[in-house]
This record gives sequence, C-alpha cells and structure tokens, in this order.
Amino acid sequence: MSTTPGKALAGRRAQAARNDEVILEAARAVFLDDPKAPIAAVAERAGVGISALYRRYAGKEDLLRQLCHDGLRRYVAEAEAALTEPDDWAAFTGFLGGVVDADVHSLTVHLAGTFTPTEEMGRDAMRANELATILFDRARASGRLRPDAVVQDLGLLLEACAAVRVPDSKRTGELRRRQLAVLLAGLSTVSGTDPLPGPPPAAGEFDWRWRPRQ
Repeated sequence: MSTTPGKALAGRRAQAARNDEVILEAARAVFLDDPKAPIAAVAERAGVGISALYRRYAGKEDLLRQLCHDGLRRYVAEAEAALTEPDDWAAFTGFLGGVVDADVHSLTVHLAGTFTPTEEMGRDAMRANELATILFDRARASGRLRPDAVVQDLGLLLEACAAVRVPDSKRTGELRRRQLAVLLAGLSTVSGTDPLPGPPPAAGEFDWRWRPRQ
C-alpha cells in the first residue's frame, strides 16, 4: 500500500513534534541540573544528533527561552482555568496547586537571567500577573485570605514549593503539595492570626533576576 504525499507530510510533522517534545524534556532536565551545561548535553540526553537540535533552535539561548515561555504559558493556562471556579478560595488554592504540580517555578529559579526575554514573553508575563492578581483579590474578598498578605507573596510561595526536590519525582510531588498546604494555612484567616514578619515583598523587587548575566 503506497503512502500519499499528504499522509507522509502529516507523519513527518507528527515525528517532528515528538522529537521537539523529547528535546524540550531533555533540556528541562539538563538545565535544571546545571544551567551552564552545553547544548550538546541536551542532544545527548534526548538521543538526537546535534544537527537535529539546531534545526529547531538556533542556539542555547533560544532553547532556554522556549522552556521558560512554555512555563509562563502553563501558568497563564492554570490561572484561566481557575477563574472558572465559582468558589473564590477554591479558585485561588486550585490555581496554586496547578502551578506547583506543573513545576513552573523550578525553571524560574534556575534559568532567570540566562536569556533575553522577547516582547511576547513580556506580554504573557503581564497577563500572568493580571490573572494572579484577580485570583488573589477574589480570595481576599472571600474573607479567607489574611489582610496583610500581598500578591507578590505568591511568587515566594511558589518558589518555596519548587525548592523541594528529592530523587523520586512522585515523592517530590507529594512533598511539594504538603509544603503548599502548610504555606496556604499560613495565608488563611482560619489559621493565620499572628502578624507576618518584616515588610512584604514589593512589586518588581525580583525583576533583577531576568537581566542577562554578565
């Protein structure tokens, strides 16, 4: 049975998409272990030739940028999904749980400053902040969120969860969910009664990490 040109093209596109997914998974693992690792290490881990990698990405910076932009898009998607939840506190906690499960902030912590963000990334970052603020404000309006918390606390909360890592990925997920529950208990008016220590994080206080490193 012969293969039609259309089917052959569809097959090649599907294979290219699978190869790209394998490359991105390999890049995530390699650069989380060592942000300074060469791009050749990604090709080796993915089991593809370096030429196949360069056909998709002009260089390491492009690959790093793609990884972080994918994470940013996932953050936005989790926030948009949470906005459909009618219970304001459940929307807030569900959003944070989804972001923790997606492990978005491991990339933020490890790769910030290793590439120059694009204008599209800047727009998506603004959208992410807008959505997180809406969810935060809804949680506050519900009366469940302590009044001295600020939306910038969310970044620190998510980074604290991302810092939890053990060799077993399933166990890592379990421990991160536990850490999130502990931190959410501290943000809730149900259990958080003592004032939070120190001045709260300010808007833009952590933006310096995204400046390219010398």
